[in-house]
Amino acid sequence: MIPFFDMKMRHASLREEFLRAIGEIIDSGTFAGDAAVEAFENEFAAYCGSRYAVAVGSGTDALWLTMLAMGIGPGDEVITVPMTFVATVEAICQTGARPVFVDIDTRTYTMDPAALENALSSRTKAIMPVHLFGQTAAMDPIVEFARKHGLRVIEDAAQAHGAEYKSRKAGTIGDAGCFSFYPAKNLGAFGEGGAVVTADGDLASSLRMLRSHGQARKNHHVLRGWNSRLDAIQAVVLRIKLRHLDAENQTRQSHARRYDSGLGGAGAIRIPETARDCRHVHHIYAIRVGGRQRVMEMLAGKGISCAIHYPVPVHLQPAFAELGCQHGDFPVSERCAEEFLSLPMFPELTARQIDTVVEAIGEALGVCAAV
Repeated sequence: MIPFFDMKMRHASLREEFLRAIGEIIDSGTFAGDAAVEAFENEFAAYCGSRYAVAVGSGTDALWLTMLAMGIGPGDEVITVPMTFVATVEAICQTGARPVFVDIDTRTYTMDPAALENALSSRTKAIMPVHLFGQTAAMDPIVEFARKHGLRVIEDAAQAHGAEYKSRKAGTIGDAGCFSFYPAKNLGAFGEGGAVVTADGDLASSLRMLRSHGQARKNHHVLRGWNSRLDAIQAVVLRIKLRHLDAENQTRQSHARRYDSGLGGAGAIRIPETARDCRHVHHIYAIRVGGRQRVMEMLAGKGISCAIHYPVPVHLQPAFAELGCQHGDFPVSERCAEEFLSLPMFPELTARQIDTVVEAIGEALGVCAAV
């Protein structure tokens, strides 16, 4: 059996260190943040090369609270992409703003900057590029367009911990970068968690209030906030895992190169591309293949688990029908949704397992071609 992701293996080598750190939190009796969370925030900000990091309860909250802190709300529009996890669009809608979609680039699967002009209106307040699968969007033209039109740039970096664009870490190129620490991420907690990184001190201050019921200090509520605090146990787990992030990302890159080498010659497959200016950290290794369902079934028959990110683009989800989008509106996203197949990808994956996956895909494609 080759799992898509092995959560137990992810933590086995660090188990004793986790237990010691969690034991210290239990002994301290302080579970709701304070020093442990502040220490993680300082370390994560330094890792990203950002002035501030504000830890929150989830990646979705990171997006939502950032927009609230920027004053985005009803009547406003935020430009983003339909090829993303639904949380990107949920967060926009939660503010009362309207998501406006642009299609993705055919090679990188991130926001196509050339499409921004047609999405712009007098109500546009921000652009939210998504660093999909571990690769940053083309940030220079996106930021240039935003500055020209007085817009904020909020990076959805939920899948891009440690990714780089022109040697700058994901999350630090726009006005704010939003991360998820869901357990399966490259940097994952033992539950939910998120963070916002920014160089804007006023924005960071507003976020700290918003995450804690809008309090400037205890029982003094300056803003209408929410309860979105990262807890101390998640903070100490993340501090431990942060020290291993670069090494694990390098291992992911090595795995991706092995997949590339094995699959690159198969004409029926399109392997992921890394843009020249980017450091891809391969949160997801998604190939594109026709006859995907048949291929998945044949791989499952050999004990190989795969996934699909994402089978229905957000603009076609029933939950967002009121936006009025139709099939054909964003053809690149729709085609990718039909063809993406995410292969096993995690640091503990072995070379032999990768070779087994490659061989099984070759066999599956041979059978599919003959059917």
